[in-house]
Amino acid sequence: MPQIAIFTIGLDIVSLTSVDSVSRLDIKLWSRQFIPIKSTFLLFVFSNLLNLSLGQNIKPLEINTQVITGAEQTERYIPLLKNKKVALLTNTSGKIKHAYLLDTLLRLRVNVVKVFGPEHGFRSSSDASRTILDEVDSITGIPVVSLYGKNKKPKPEQLAGIELVVYDLQDVGVRYYTYISTLSYMIEACAELRIPVLILDRPNPNGFYIDGPVLESDCNSFLGRFPIPVVYGMTCGELAQMMIGEHWLSVRETPSLTVIPLKGYNRNKTCRLETAPSPNLKDLKSVLFYPSLGWMEGTCLSLGRGTPGPFKQFGHPEYAGAIHSFIPVPNAINTHPRYAFKTCYGISLDTLQWLKHHPRKIELSWILQAYNSIPSQVPFFESSFDAHSGTKQLQLLIKNGASEAQIRSGWKKNLDLFKKRRQRYLLYPDFKNS
Repeated sequence: MPQIAIFTIGLDIVSLTSVDSVSRLDIKLWSRQFIPIKSTFLLFVFSNLLNLSLGQNIKPLEINTQVITGAEQTERYIPLLKNKKVALLTNTSGKIKHAYLLDTLLRLRVNVVKVFGPEHGFRSSSDASRTILDEVDSITGIPVVSLYGKNKKPKPEQLAGIELVVYDLQDVGVRYYTYISTLSYMIEACAELRIPVLILDRPNPNGFYIDGPVLESDCNSFLGRFPIPVVYGMTCGELAQMMIGEHWLSVRETPSLTVIPLKGYNRNKTCRLETAPSPNLKDLKSVLFYPSLGWMEGTCLSLGRGTPGPFKQFGHPEYAGAIHSFIPVPNAINTHPRYAFKTCYGISLDTLQWLKHHPRKIELSWILQAYNSIPSQVPFFESSFDAHSGTKQLQLLIKNGASEAQIRSGWKKNLDLFKKRRQRYLLYPDFKNS
């Protein structure tokens, strides 16, 4: 019989299954002096964390190492680029065997005349909050136009003379990750000028499930333009086809879109990424955590920016009862991290065996736990939370003490409708139990 641990939380007594399970999660809670919080720490939150760590009745998540990206299949698209003035929408994630797409195409004598860079820049690894300026690529001398900040949609003069635009970015399959918004603006701008767009498709590392609230129109922003859930289970090539087919884009002319599909893509698996999608998503584990953590950037929490483990932990200087701690420090990637030089207490997720125990859903227990661990005098939600979540209801439900089941029931209808609508745009077999 396993040893039972008993933690006294306020006036409640909570029984946890095993001591070693708790230590594996690095949840060494309630060792600091108890701080009054919004409500008693909820048993179901803690239980969810434990169940996740133990992986009860969850099939291990496999990694697909056999995927061939669209960019790697040069024989399929180089003929489409020959004798054309080509522009690229790409960055450090758009590589072929560790070589930038731009550099590869120039070696193949493709006439690339301009590069458009999304959030974080082209060759650089800039802070998400930093304005990226137009520049000239120091290696090739080709002009680079920033599509982040005020200039989200290319202007006609910025596309003047361009005969084809190639999109190659490694996305993470999460609605509030801004690459898909940048893609949508590029398609709109090109449609207006009748410029074809070519997408070199890449795998979606979170493409093995669908979950979260579907974006509501009153929460529309650069963090979400279209009625899709937080995790939508599609590649960029598939989603672009859905944008066009569902008439979500602000265009009069039907866009000209070609997708170079993946080879060997299995939507039931995740995939190891050759390059980091962005500076703070440094490895596969942080990419898999991101759907459950990213919307917390619309709260008072730090998600570990300015530490060696961004998006593998969360905390706050006044997080009640946790002894896991980290100190954000400014660096080249995070120039102004939240709570710089202050000790933040909270939860480390790095010890979770995430590939083995991924629940195939957003882990709601983390934000519910955090909300109930912050002192009531500290405002938890910030103005951008609704834009991240895509709905004004989630914040209200959390404030009112709703359970995970109650929260999920609120988004189920729209989620089911999205699953049906998405089917006609899939380029690859769907995952099981979709």
